[in-house]
Amino acid sequence: MEDHADGLPAPFEATGISPTDVFYCAESLLLTAWRGQGAGHAFFDRREAFGRELGRRHAAFCGVIRPDDHPLRPPEYRPLDGFWTARGYARLPKAVARFSWKDVDQAQATEKDLQFWIKNL
Repeated sequence: MEDHADGLPAPFEATGISPTDVFYCAESLLLTAWRGQGAGHAFFDRREAFGRELGRRHAAFCGVIRPDDHPLRPPEYRPLDGFWTARGYARLPKAVARFSWKDVDQAQATEKDLQFWIKNL
């Protein structure tokens, strides 16, 4: 976590969690055709195991906070909150990062809020 993008560790520090205790799972995406077949669980299993090998106490990642009616949300979209909570992750209250990027339908980059999720290893 401490070696990732500027500003990423700050939400953890504000909660009293040291970034050196956190294995940041970074961004990931599993294509729809591969979902529901165990690949997502296997991927998380390996990342969490690696975090333990490094001596980290927590695993964490963040997800973009968007409204349910966001214009870029595909009709078949299914939130991953159930998958994440089933794996033992929970939202880390008040731990939100802000990053800018350009959405495909926009001319300029805009700032987005990302909610951190965390799990004890």
